[in-house]
Amino acid sequence: MQLRRDCRRIVIKIGSSLFYAQGRLEVDSLRGVAEEILTLWRQGREVLIVSSGAIAMGMEMLKLEARPKDLSFLQAAAAVGQHELMDIYRRNLKETGLSCAQVLLTWEDFDDRSRYLNAKNTLATLLKLKSVPIINENDTVSTDEIKFGDNDRLSAMVASLINADLLIILSDVDGLLDYDKKTVISLIEKITPQIRGLACPTNKKTSVGGMVTKVEAARIAVDSGIPCVIANGRKKGAIIENTIKPGSLGTLFLPKKESLTAKRRWLAFSAKPKGSIIVDGGAKSALLNKKSLLSVGVVDLSGKFSCGDIVSVTDLEKDEFARGLSAISSQELLKVKGTRFKKEIIHRDNIVITKATADS
Repeated sequence: MQLRRDCRRIVIKIGSSLFYAQGRLEVDSLRGVAEEILTLWRQGREVLIVSSGAIAMGMEMLKLEARPKDLSFLQAAAAVGQHELMDIYRRNLKETGLSCAQVLLTWEDFDDRSRYLNAKNTLATLLKLKSVPIINENDTVSTDEIKFGDNDRLSAMVASLINADLLIILSDVDGLLDYDKKTVISLIEKITPQIRGLACPTNKKTSVGGMVTKVEAARIAVDSGIPCVIANGRKKGAIIENTIKPGSLGTLFLPKKESLTAKRRWLAFSAKPKGSIIVDGGAKSALLNKKSLLSVGVVDLSGKFSCGDIVSVTDLEKDEFARGLSAISSQELLKVKGTRFKKEIIHRDNIVITKATADS
């Protein structure tokens, strides 16, 4: 598959590991990143940064040796470290003549459709004003229920939100390693279970995620039609070279030929289901063939949801294979499930197949 020739809008994810070397805080690498971002802006490209590091910097300032497990301690570390993180970006970008803007997001900003679109408009306006958005999860208020879990996923959701041409995930690793744990896989055309098996979680004290979350972020990006590169941010030119020729340094994940529409990307990746609907084999087959969900194929349901809420659709084994906007409430569905109700439960225009993307 041919990539887009001109990567005009680029999302760069910068991991906490780039701030550390041998267990010590080190921010000099950001100076090189800022210089590369300036080069991209001078070329007429737009750059957004999704940055980890607030909690790690807060840990450093508070003299914490291990990442706190208690949520309130995590939020406190984030509150201390966030302004320091932004100051580092501000100083480094200011030296190149660029300004930056702090954008803190929670999952609720993606889950609610109006807030989702507002976030999109805000980021687009910042780009028009030639200010570099520095995006991070709002860790000081995020709870387990509304956390993204890691900034790799957040970066892919941001890339999908603003329809980026390229997602570059920078870390302290050269890319996805093959089974020998030495050879970097330069090109991945399809994310298979075998590819997922090559990833392993992180054991760093200041980080969450690891390669597992990076591959998951790549899946979100490629399903959205966006190529994704995982590369070593400590290598000079990692951003510029991957913008000119994605995958020249690191691992390139090719986008799907048939990407999801903007609405279906929101359904699949950004919104959280309020409940689930269990369907029989006939209904599953119909949905996979782009049909609407009818009440006769509904076997059971769980959770409480209203008309217009997003729900998960599962098979009899309770494995999710689709998501969609329910046209009726859970209370009403309980009364009509298994019958020939006159109304479609989920219209085909409001359904996205998730199992197909997960198995790809």
